Amino acid sequence: MAYEQIKLLVLDCDGVLSDGQIVYDSNGAEAKSFSARDGLGIKLLAFADIKVAVVTGRKSEMLTRRCQDLGIEILHQKVRNKLSVVTEIIKDLGLSWENVAYMGDDWNDYPVLEKVALSSCPNNVTEDFKRRLDFVASHNGGDGAIRDLITFILKEKGIYEEIIDTFLDYLRK
Repeated sequence: MAYEQIKLLVLDCDGVLSDGQIVYDSNGAEAKSFSARDGLGIKLLAFADIKVAVVTGRKSEMLTRRCQDLGIEILHQKVRNKLSVVTEIIKDLGLSWENVAYMGDDWNDYPVLEKVALSSCPNNVTEDFKRRLDFVASHNGGDGAIRDLITFILKEKGIYEEIIDTFLDYLRK
């Protein structure tokens, strides 16, 4: 299948942007870790005119900060019905399901995954989940899975080298 029409990448947080570990310290503060490789991949999408949204079931100040750092303006937290929220995002952006790629890691993501043009997951999900999707990253969630997907999308669109060259030119300025 060709994915040239992808204009929006929607991501889950825990298990996709992060490794899925939810760590609390003795004071109840939460900690998450995020991949720098994934972050650079997300930055590359701006050069390809592909928007990024994050839709997650939990609420986290660390996620809010990570999205701010990466320039992700579409963030929905504490979402039970991801399908409803993603449908609204698509409508607000004037897009259709054929324009959307989604990366999730478990069954709460599946109602969205079965509607998008490109469904994907990190490598460290259950086998029964993987076999239902279009793309399985070679890396785990929170450890480069998003970067794998972004590289795949850019190559499928035939613009990977152009985007890398544009990004490198940007860095040289």
